[in-house]
Amino acid sequence: MTLLLRFSLLSAAAAVVSVFLAWSHPAASQGIQRLGDFGDWSAYQFTENGNVACYMASTPTAAKGDYTKRGEVFSIVTHRPSESRRDEVSFIAGYTHKKDSWVQVAIGDEAFKLFTQSDGAWAPDKEADAALVAAMIKGSGMMVKGTSTRGTETTDTYSLKGFTKAYKAINKACGL
Repeated sequence: MTLLLRFSLLSAAAAVVSVFLAWSHPAASQGIQRLGDFGDWSAYQFTENGNVACYMASTPTAAKGDYTKRGEVFSIVTHRPSESRRDEVSFIAGYTHKKDSWVQVAIGDEAFKLFTQSDGAWAPDKEADAALVAAMIKGSGMMVKGTSTRGTETTDTYSLKGFTKAYKAINKACGL
């Protein structure tokens, strides 16, 4: 994966997290429309550079690791139809990942390996994103394992309850 592509993905994730965090601060949330809460997932639509974008997000139902302080943790699926981008899966770890480390995602008997940069993790290509989303639709739970710069190993468990309904909501909102 090229450095430029990694930077683009990092910028995209940062924008999504900024929008997600802005939602929790009403004064900063102008332009974000909450499409609804669906089980353990929430769906949103917003305008970015004059174009409609949509995302859904969830937080872990359980988090394990030998740490004393950790930032906010999210799983996010984003659509940016104006850029022909959909089903972009990202994870925000709440810490900076160990250099050259990978995040392991397990859904049922399927396993995925995601590259890391700073506090984010992404699938390496569109095909892996599509496979991840397909597994999330079929699954009931998801485990995400990563390692911090301090060597702390974490395991975050996500419920996939409501994933499909939230996914349908962002698809509709983004005209997909």
